[in-house]
Amino acid sequence: MRPTPAAAWIAATAATALLVTGCGSSGQDSAPKKAAPAVDGQDINAHPLADIRQGGTLKTAITQWITQYNVNTVDGAQGDAQDIARTVLPDLFDSDARGAHHINPDFLVSAKVTSSSPQTVEYTLNPKATWSDGKPLSWHDFRTQWRALNGADKAYEAADTSGYDQIAEVGQGAGAHTVKVTFKAPYADWQRLFDPLYPAAHYGTPAAFNKGWSEKVPVSANAFRVGRYDRTAQTITLVPDSRWWGRKPKLDSITYRVLDFTARTDAYLNREIDYATALLPEDYKRLAKTPGTDIRRGARWDEVHISLNGGRGPLKDPRVRQAIQHAVDRKGIDEAFAKDLSFELKPLDNHFFMPNQKGYKDTTGGYADHDLEAARKLLDAAGWKGDGTDAPRTRGGSRLSLDYVLSAGSTSAQVDQAELVQQQLAQVGIKVELKKVPANDYFNQFVNKGNFDLTSFRNVDAVYTSTLTPGFVRPRNGNLFQNFGSVGSPKVDALLRKAGEATDQATAAGLYNQADAELWRLGHSIELYQRPEILAVRSGLANYGAEGLADIDYTKVGWLKK
Repeated sequence: MRPTPAAAWIAATAATALLVTGCGSSGQDSAPKKAAPAVDGQDINAHPLADIRQGGTLKTAITQWITQYNVNTVDGAQGDAQDIARTVLPDLFDSDARGAHHINPDFLVSAKVTSSSPQTVEYTLNPKATWSDGKPLSWHDFRTQWRALNGADKAYEAADTSGYDQIAEVGQGAGAHTVKVTFKAPYADWQRLFDPLYPAAHYGTPAAFNKGWSEKVPVSANAFRVGRYDRTAQTITLVPDSRWWGRKPKLDSITYRVLDFTARTDAYLNREIDYATALLPEDYKRLAKTPGTDIRRGARWDEVHISLNGGRGPLKDPRVRQAIQHAVDRKGIDEAFAKDLSFELKPLDNHFFMPNQKGYKDTTGGYADHDLEAARKLLDAAGWKGDGTDAPRTRGGSRLSLDYVLSAGSTSAQVDQAELVQQQLAQVGIKVELKKVPANDYFNQFVNKGNFDLTSFRNVDAVYTSTLTPGFVRPRNGNLFQNFGSVGSPKVDALLRKAGEATDQATAAGLYNQADAELWRLGHSIELYQRPEILAVRSGLANYGAEGLADIDYTKVGWLKK
């Protein structure tokens, strides 16, 4: 998940970008709606390497200055940080357009389950693979990463211990370049572990783990390395690594520049960046008619939701969170967003699976139905009394007031989204104050620390379903993991653990969906829709664009010969 792995995480991630909604201008509403891209849909202008010239720069935008390159911490789970880390660190597995995982031969000769009782995985490393300090990749790196992430030592500020906490031992295999990983319990998504891999010399203590990757990459091992950090210009530049043992990259450099979403269309038109999101009609109309531009579409794992913070204030009461779920008109938000889109927008009724993905089902159980009367009754039961008007409810002399945190870099459409939620909650007596914060602080100082009542962002690229686990498990010992709203239960924790151990895909999907039904009952977060992937990309840029479920191979990205 890339918010996250995520993330990825938590895109997270998982995560990177904020919610993009469109209550904006018309322009495509007379055009017939196309079907959304298939689950394996991608559009990258694929070309053989012989068609690509040597040299040139790829200029791209990121949401914020990267303060942490350890993707296994909460701040490092931010999506742009994950993208850069996977480009400069060992990337053991890559997914294709269907989301299937394959070893990366630059780092692995093989990786396979050699025993099921107990589950044992053996990796054979590419003997040419070395860190930038000259040390070869080895089993020591695997063992050190496991010890940092298995949850045994709370001094390591790990964003996600799932999977690693099911490992019993990591050691050397039969040869100098082999690694043997033995599990205590089966773990279906074992391929997501140790990817990317970090060097033992810079990961073996809590200080190295927590702070050693702050604003820098001390050691790398991939086709590219960081050539320059320019905080003044808010740019990070990657260049080919002369030590690289694999296929030589076509590009001379990749430049990441911090840009607000509101600035990206103009930046593309001014040739300051080489791709921009063309999702909103007002952006699409300007970008699509630009000479030398392709509109590329794909089906990415990409969900948009509203987070509810059950860790503070009125939202500690699950009845208030449930009331918000009933008061928010998800259909109205989706329709406002989709009004001018060129293809269908499907509703999202699941936290774990996309509508075009195997395992998807409606798990809302009625808790997300738009029902103002149900919302009012829940608030009454929670002791928040209203006078029958839209005035804020009160309890014990306090008003029912919540903040909705947005980045100062939000687009007008993102503000429209927040204002729509503000209006909807006012109908049941909940006052919402919009709070804009600096773009560079939005995740690090607000989302990641649970410093909000309501906020909205995306989780992307959760091709491994288990990467979503840290977003839903209960916080422990002050560590939120990626459950920024602190809403969870022992039942959810147990179901997610069983799902992670299930090696049968259908069984795992059933367990994830059971956990999801409980998350809707708890009022964890409000899913809105699967975000379409529509990008404006320079026509001459090959092997890059709307990747869908696939990972980017930056050694193949480049500019076509004229």
